Amino acid sequence: MAQEDDHLLHLTAVGVLSPDYRVGAGAWGGGRWLAVNWIDGAPLWRAVAVARGPRGDCAPVRLRLAGIARTWTEHLARMHAAGWSHADVQPTNTLVTHDGHTAVIDYALACGPSPGPGDGRRVPYRGALTHTTAPELAAQILDTPAGTHVQAQPSADIWSLGASLFWCWTGLRPVAYNGDLGRPEKLAVIARGATIALSDVRPWPFPGFEDAVTACLAPDPADRPTAKELTVAW
Repeated sequence: MAQEDDHLLHLTAVGVLSPDYRVGAGAWGGGRWLAVNWIDGAPLWRAVAVARGPRGDCAPVRLRLAGIARTWTEHLARMHAAGWSHADVQPTNTLVTHDGHTAVIDYALACGPSPGPGDGRRVPYRGALTHTTAPELAAQILDTPAGTHVQAQPSADIWSLGASLFWCWTGLRPVAYNGDLGRPEKLAVIARGATIALSDVRPWPFPGFEDAVTACLAPDPADRPTAKELTVAW
């Protein structure tokens, strides 16, 4: 909680977050508290539920999906321009407001400009939700000791963005593995870089959207678009 508060202060100072987002923080007899502004929105999975079925194949749903993706990448573009990665891009950290705009929450795991010795980071980053972990992060997590900090780069956020949109639109995670596997085994599958072809599982055709999601899921980080490039791709 203290780490997230530090991140909120830094992100506000560089103009990524509105000064209204962080309400306050402090300590009390039972630990720490952190208050942020309430965002009246629906989690991504619920917000795009209609898109997972045949009724989603219509202009209003297409516009809504594109708007969600565009406003999401606009926020990530601001973070990345300031030298930060969210590092926990996933459906449950993404709220969709009544006007179809995306609000990003939960900055506890965010990675700022590359840390050095004694930077004061409290919790080493070891990935977030397994299903939206980029292949290069999966490989680094597996190849380093448990207490080693792994620095998440903006390109990893882009993979996670594509994975989240793939998952919530198709109802399937983009990497196929047995759900009974442990986390290390799942990460090993993800690290190989292979994903399910979106064209094989999408509920209805949406060419431009499909192309952008597929580009996000490129196994090589250098082949993925930047968040800034994606803001005009949806």
